[in-house]
Amino acid sequence: MDEEGIRKRSSNQEPDETPITKSKSMKLQKEVGLLSGIGLIVGTVIGSGIFVSPKAVLANVGAVGPCLVIWAACGVLATLGAFCFAELGTMITKSGGDYSYLMEAFGPIPAYLFSWASLMVTMPSSFAIICLSFAEYTAAPFYPGCDPPTIVIKCLAAAVLCEYLAFDQEDKGSWKVTITLVNALSVKWASYIQNFFAVAKMVIVIIIIVSGIVLLAQGNTKNFNNSFDGPPLSVGTISLAFYNGLWAYSGWNQLNYITEELKNPNRNLPLCIGIGIPLVTVCYVLINISYFTVMTSTELLQSPAVAVTYGDRVLYPASWIVPLFVAFSAIGSANGTCFTASRLPYVAGREGHVLKVLSYINIKRLTPVPAIIFYGAVAMLYIIPGDINTLINYFSFTVWIFYGLTVLGLIVMRFTRKDLERPIRVPLIIPILVLFVSIVLVLAPIITAPELPYLYCVLFIISGLVFYVLFIHFKFSWAQKISKPITMHLQMLLEVVPPEDVPE
Repeated sequence: MDEEGIRKRSSNQEPDETPITKSKSMKLQKEVGLLSGIGLIVGTVIGSGIFVSPKAVLANVGAVGPCLVIWAACGVLATLGAFCFAELGTMITKSGGDYSYLMEAFGPIPAYLFSWASLMVTMPSSFAIICLSFAEYTAAPFYPGCDPPTIVIKCLAAAVLCEYLAFDQEDKGSWKVTITLVNALSVKWASYIQNFFAVAKMVIVIIIIVSGIVLLAQGNTKNFNNSFDGPPLSVGTISLAFYNGLWAYSGWNQLNYITEELKNPNRNLPLCIGIGIPLVTVCYVLINISYFTVMTSTELLQSPAVAVTYGDRVLYPASWIVPLFVAFSAIGSANGTCFTASRLPYVAGREGHVLKVLSYINIKRLTPVPAIIFYGAVAMLYIIPGDINTLINYFSFTVWIFYGLTVLGLIVMRFTRKDLERPIRVPLIIPILVLFVSIVLVLAPIITAPELPYLYCVLFIISGLVFYVLFIHFKFSWAQKISKPITMHLQMLLEVVPPEDVPE
């Protein structure tokens, strides 16, 4: 069945289905407003990171004072980087985030390498880390005083991902209401669910912060004595601490992936960033202070789940609410990540850098269903080797290579693309500072503590050039013969068609 046939099928819908009217063209709709945008940032950033990363940050710096400084500095860096992306997002109003900006600044090869690394490594591994974190906190109450077995955590994380991708054959082919599939069903549903989980996770954040302030007011400050007395710090250990801290802030650029779906982006994009990320930074610093009011550095490092230990000591007998709301937090982060990151294969497919079918949208729901399913399926593979701290280190190493390259593109376009309209224009010193920090973050671990996996990350990124030459530059006919029937069958199965138009 060709594209016209699928469009004709949409006219023979069941009475309870919403037909596509003339007022809705076959493209993504602008349905994300200011509050939903703030909720998306807060809901995506505040996920599993603040409940997982405190141990790793403290393990690298070794003392309470430097730990708190790292958390605050990560928030400042995320805010500066987000404002750089705000200029890019209002200057280049395409979804896809870094991909679209690299395409405009440096051409197709850097953009393709970003999409290659993101689709195969950074984004699915990020989704896997969130699901593993969800599994750790869900399993922790059933194994008091010890770490849950690794096999239990991995099986639970895999079960969550499988449920995301489950298809209910008995309900007339309708999708089950889970993270990946809610995003495939409706942008509005995804926004509503994201707002709900943003509120839910703020509940546990407020509980931890308020209880910590009360404990401080009662004089529980002994763990902050001599807070800067610790082992000597090196650039390498600080960089690794930043990696883990910045993982907790990952999501600061997620709105740039859905610029085409954001209402009034010139106003709402910087407002969402200016409100959302500083709010998250304050929350993170206060949460860490709360942790240290009841746990020494040694106790925090030995805790199998930091927030659960905190709840057991402070909120008993209501400590069960902590793992429950942490699970809500992880699910909300997974929903926001899935909602925004699935737009990258949508845009890359539209440009011809991945299978075209990944850029197609569902004729009934107007969502990029193939891209969402692809993203969830690849994430499943990262559950198998899933050591959270290792995944975070190499995820951060890879992603900051492209953050630095994207910010460099912003600086370059200040001189090469003066014709582009810039509703938001940040001082040039900000992207220069972010670029310098990204270079330090990438090079410092390699220089101070070289490990082969860093080399493997770089080699994997470069290996994308092989696929670029074979499938995109030369466009070998045999490759097209393979991809064409795959595209046709997926198009019929998922009822998807190409978007009608591409933004200027």
